[in-house]
Amino acid sequence: MGVEFVKLKNKKGMEMEISNYGATLISLKVPTLENRQVNVVAGLQSPDVYAQESYQRHNLFLGASIGRYAGRISNGTFVLEDHVYQLDERDGVHLHGGKQGFDKRTWVFEKVSHRANPFAILSYHSKHMEGNYPGEVDVEVKYQLLETNAVKITYSATTDRPTVLNLTHHSYFNLNGHGSVLNHLLRIHSEKYLIVDPSLLPTGKIAPVKDTRYDYRTMSKIGKQGFAGLDDTFVRSKTLLAASMWSRDSGIYMKIFTNQPAMVIYTPPQFPNLNFAQGASYDKYPAICFETQNFPDAPNKPHFPSSVLLPGMRYLNETVFDFSSKPTL
Repeated sequence: MGVEFVKLKNKKGMEMEISNYGATLISLKVPTLENRQVNVVAGLQSPDVYAQESYQRHNLFLGASIGRYAGRISNGTFVLEDHVYQLDERDGVHLHGGKQGFDKRTWVFEKVSHRANPFAILSYHSKHMEGNYPGEVDVEVKYQLLETNAVKITYSATTDRPTVLNLTHHSYFNLNGHGSVLNHLLRIHSEKYLIVDPSLLPTGKIAPVKDTRYDYRTMSKIGKQGFAGLDDTFVRSKTLLAASMWSRDSGIYMKIFTNQPAMVIYTPPQFPNLNFAQGASYDKYPAICFETQNFPDAPNKPHFPSSVLLPGMRYLNETVFDFSSKPTL
């Protein structure tokens, strides 16, 4: 099966393109107050490139669906029901499902609707011991473009035997469609973050963001004083609103809602030299990821929220990226 993609449009001029390779969001065009369209996610010129080694070696995961386990697992191992599962790892870290994660699998378009609130549903069947994870796992993702100019991404999954599962979406957002996000304003609705070791693995300690460089509880420039890049896990507060972001240049305002207990926020220092869609060029700190998910390394940290999925249970990750235009805040 080759690479297929669909385009969804709503009545307000917003457009979204999804590929079956990695169930990937390859384009998301949002209208501005001047009725310009801005592609707010970094994507490549052609859907075919995502499957090529020349792109994959960069481990960018642009717009991809991540599984079986989003984030890092220490030592590439976990224990479930007294059995040790050895995953592929690099320098003691298993990342984003490994070398053949869900982002590198061909999914199946199950249903596409172009009516009001258009959507696309994709599925993937992950065999028992694929990537050395136990269980036959059936996964679905629904990308829906709401008429309110919001994108709702819903991951659901079931298994035939106990396993661990942690899925997320990995788009890189830039509300100008080019340049840098350092001048974007960001608010993270989180009081706590996970402390990590030099390999970016959680130590198990959870700390308050107050008086640290991770404190974005009020709207602040991403590139504020003390900024040194983010690749960190923020614990979601009680509200479903996890973060909000605004660009003064485009006027696009974005809110992120999720039912997940945490969100990994990642700002790559720079992008590799790739052919981006519409010839977009990016500067230092080109974009930001909001990876809504369970805690990284939860299988090895009993006090973290459980990532175990049992037969008869349904995994559910619901995330909404909501867009509007605001000339000022």
